[in-house]
Amino acid sequence: MANVFKNKVIASIGTSPQGYTVPSNATATVIGMAVANRTASTITVDIEVVDTSATVTAYLVKSAIIAAGGSFIAVGGDQKVVLEQTDIIRVTSSTATSADVVISYMETT
Repeated sequence: MANVFKNKVIASIGTSPQGYTVPSNATATVIGMAVANRTASTITVDIEVVDTSATVTAYLVKSAIIAAGGSFIAVGGDQKVVLEQTDIIRVTSSTATSADVVISYMETT
């Protein structure tokens, strides 16, 4: 089994969810996740985890308020999120092209 540290950088997230999907031959541990507001107005963001094996979607964060030019650390420090094969972690913003996201994770294949 190989453990590889990776990141997924997504710019200009808006009202359609975007994120990271674990490959079908791997598992992943999210070790950091930051969302930045790139606009001059306050936005809210939802962060969801989609458990594809159980066909369940759950909020990690619901309607988090991020001030203009501010950021929100959703995962970091002692908190980790474990994702199984084909699971998804995704972000949706209240405003078009308003959020940048960096997801840091360890992928195990």
